[in-house]
Amino acid sequence: MFDIPTPPCALHSFFQSNAQGLQNAAFLLGGLPWLRKVQAILDALASGAPLTRRRLADMQSVHDLLTLHYVDDLDSPEAAHFACLDPADPCVEDICLLADELDAALEGHAREAHSAFEGYAPGKASEVRV
Repeated sequence: MFDIPTPPCALHSFFQSNAQGLQNAAFLLGGLPWLRKVQAILDALASGAPLTRRRLADMQSVHDLLTLHYVDDLDSPEAAHFACLDPADPCVEDICLLADELDAALEGHAREAHSAFEGYAPGKASEVRV
């Protein structure tokens, strides 16, 4: 009905400026399925689609991948990918920096969303006097 574009937020900026690094990290730590997930996030953000709960959950799962949340299950593909990494490889430091920056962007988005609803009282809009 109405085409109201989503204004850019901290997550847009983060994903735009770190697109290549995120794709590389996702592929290194999780293989093709995680690369596709990051690419889907990038495509959604580039299209101006609103940030849905599912998309935010995908971003959180990428953060979980970068922080090695999935390597505890030794039978998981993520654990196998992680086992192939050399801890001395410079990409490990890059992945850590991406994880920290994504964490900050997710927190920034949560603060923005919270401040957007500050002062909102359910039912207040329906109390219009004629």
